[in-house]
Amino acid sequence: MDAHPDWIPVKQRAKEGPTSRWASLGPYYAMFPVVFARSVIDQYTHIGDGVLDPFAGRGTSLFCAREKGRRALGIEISPLGWIYGRTKLFPASEASVLRRIEQLSVIAPAFEEAAERLPEFFQYCFAPRVLAFLLAARSDLRWKTHRIDRTTIAFLLTYLHGKIDGGRPCALSNQMRQTKAMAPEYSVNWWREHDLTVPPDIDPVDFLSSRVGWRYRHGAPDWDEHCLRLGDCRQILQRRKPADAGQYRLLLTSPPYRGVTSYYYDQWLRYWLLGETERPILDGQKWKSKYDDATAYTRLLHQCFSSSRRLLTPDATIYVRTDARPATLDVTTRVLENLFPEKDHRLVAAPYSRATQTSLFGDRSTKPGEMDIILTPR
Repeated sequence: MDAHPDWIPVKQRAKEGPTSRWASLGPYYAMFPVVFARSVIDQYTHIGDGVLDPFAGRGTSLFCAREKGRRALGIEISPLGWIYGRTKLFPASEASVLRRIEQLSVIAPAFEEAAERLPEFFQYCFAPRVLAFLLAARSDLRWKTHRIDRTTIAFLLTYLHGKIDGGRPCALSNQMRQTKAMAPEYSVNWWREHDLTVPPDIDPVDFLSSRVGWRYRHGAPDWDEHCLRLGDCRQILQRRKPADAGQYRLLLTSPPYRGVTSYYYDQWLRYWLLGETERPILDGQKWKSKYDDATAYTRLLHQCFSSSRRLLTPDATIYVRTDARPATLDVTTRVLENLFPEKDHRLVAAPYSRATQTSLFGDRSTKPGEMDIILTPR
């Protein structure tokens, strides 16, 4: 977790550029490593080329593309990933975010009674003044339309839950994982078993202000926020204007893996802050699913990549990182081979270099890793 200056070695801090602290903003379940995205963009594009990512997640590929002087277009169906990505690409000013945090603290007392009525999980997870502050943010921030509010809630989402390290909270919550919110009943039982029934009493303004100050210390990106769109990539790609045809030399993306996880369920507490329910409930929205159905998954990939095709240059490279499990890999490979028969195809194994996120939550089974499907001009 890169949440605090003490976590960054002095030598590394001295070398940081104006955008370096923004690349990793926002914990997310499936994240492109920044080093990986930078290396692919370096290898397959030049300054001024376009990079397309129809499954953009938290916008790492777009961030790295803009950082290196490329144009970019990304689409993300998850509001959480979209908030992270847009904030990284085009955050509001530091002063405006700090003012917004102060404003929320002023109205927070009006939410104290509502905080007391929330389910047991929330009482164990957050101190009373933190919970009132979160309810104020949940009610007052217009993150869909206002840049300042979107940047403010991006910081809240980033530090909503996480570890307590040596007695020092690294987030606003009681002891939790940072990248995944466990189920309410599991969390309550775990806190009781570990004698953590009283959450840390944190001043939200002081806590968030120090994190905001750290993130802006070397400056902030000032790129085009509209290069990341919120919605279904199939619909948005089909609506792109004819002028966009042939504008992108690299398609760099990682589609959701079939049947592995629900991005909503793993992040349900952050989605609660964005206005979702107090419990993780799958209500049929497509972006909340695990993409279990093979036919629907094949259709998703086919529609996405076929719509992407007309936006690519004739000599474009398609670089897709996907799951090594046959259920995902075989479908993805077949779709790409059918849509781009004129290109050379190769598979490159990308084994996990460290413990996977699922292993952190009790899944100790051997993971097959990931695979890179690379399609290049002949």
